[in-house]
Amino acid sequence: MRGTGYRPATARDLMRLLRIDRGRRHEFKRVLRDLLNLTGTKFGCGVGECGACTIHENGAAVRACQIPLSQTAGKRYTTIEGLSAKGDHPCQRAWIEEDVVQCGYCQPGQIMEAIALVHRVRAEGREITEADLDGIRNICRCGTYPRIREAIVAGAARM
Repeated sequence: MRGTGYRPATARDLMRLLRIDRGRRHEFKRVLRDLLNLTGTKFGCGVGECGACTIHENGAAVRACQIPLSQTAGKRYTTIEGLSAKGDHPCQRAWIEEDVVQCGYCQPGQIMEAIALVHRVRAEGREITEADLDGIRNICRCGTYPRIREAIVAGAARM
């Protein structure tokens, strides 16, 4: 994460830094965006359906709008800003080369979902299938789904 040497920060690091009261009902997405200024985590539907707020929790894709701050202790989180210092993660480069972005709003969440998929599939010892791509449920209002799929496959080949 920005300001921490681009390593995933723990919730304990964040709470210590911000002196946040975990007992209160804080939505983790709001802490990321409003307090840490990690604005790549977007606000979309607020009910965990659209995927605009997708981040990694211990390497798995999760919806930040569904995580109360009180449940973050002991876990490691990565946002789009934490992928690489220069925005040149292989998946990010594939997104640019495949010309995925139109409005761009959903793209950080799409990329985070894609990277988690690649890691999960590799851990299972296999390649990405069409069924894996069909399983991604992040919403793109501009409808760039064919290019998103191409970018995921291209990015996976580089990772």
